[in-house]
Amino acid sequence: MVMNLFDFYPTSEEINDWIDGICELADNSKFSMNILDGFAFDVNIRASNFDHIKKIKGTTDYSGDFYGYWQPCYSAPAPLIVHVPGYGAEMSIHPSINAMGYNVMHISPLGYVNHNGAVEEKRDELGDWPVLSDTISSEGKEGYKYWLANCVSSIKWAMQQPSVIPNRVSFFGTSQGGGGALLLASIFRDMGTRCVCADEPFLTNLVLANGRGAYNKVSRAVSKCKNERIAWHSAGLFDTISHVHRMTFPVLLTAGAADTVCPPETVKSLYDKLGDITKAFVMLKDESHGYTSQFMPLCEAWFRLYA
Repeated sequence: MVMNLFDFYPTSEEINDWIDGICELADNSKFSMNILDGFAFDVNIRASNFDHIKKIKGTTDYSGDFYGYWQPCYSAPAPLIVHVPGYGAEMSIHPSINAMGYNVMHISPLGYVNHNGAVEEKRDELGDWPVLSDTISSEGKEGYKYWLANCVSSIKWAMQQPSVIPNRVSFFGTSQGGGGALLLASIFRDMGTRCVCADEPFLTNLVLANGRGAYNKVSRAVSKCKNERIAWHSAGLFDTISHVHRMTFPVLLTAGAADTVCPPETVKSLYDKLGDITKAFVMLKDESHGYTSQFMPLCEAWFRLYA
């Protein structure tokens, strides 16, 4: 009999409970957000119209420091747009979205990267960031739970800023950032999610991916666990497929037809499982994996319509 790994996945109720636990961790832990002194970029590329972009540092008592950028909107109050990074934990700004009339926050959780570059001592023995393997080995008690809780605290801080319309937030990202954006939209479903845009999203249908491309991280982490059933149950917590029942907002998905890192059929499977909602799936011919040039115009149009 062929084993169906989806049988090991968490139920909808267990996903709801995991999300409640993330929010409880964020709400009940010590947290501070600081706007750091100094210009956000190297002096050699200083640009006066970027002076309002601020470096930020969040601090929690469960995961330490993490970093990002805060881009308040001039035409306040305005909605909030949140960007999260790919698995490289890269830092980025988004002046085009900021100029459209949105507050923009980029969050790079867990402090893998700061404003000066990668924090190498946080890598695992293979030179990778351990967030995914930590989630599986801890049975969902660490890893992405901490990653997402960092984001929840940051977003709630942003919602309290005078330039932000509270409880009106949208999300976007590429690769892990796309998967993370979908997970955050799920978490904030009842706290203001307006829409989400996910570019070639990682963390999507781990079973269908079957260890290919970036999903070898999942296979490697599962293989180190004594109990395969528990390992796949833990992995299912951060699989965006498990959060479909919570996706009641407009969803934009893109996939690269030549993407061997996050196979396009995994993204299409998520689209097919989404319910009777506003949704779009764009297959990008000949595109491999990475920040696709087509995504930002699509994303900006989605925000104009729904954010």
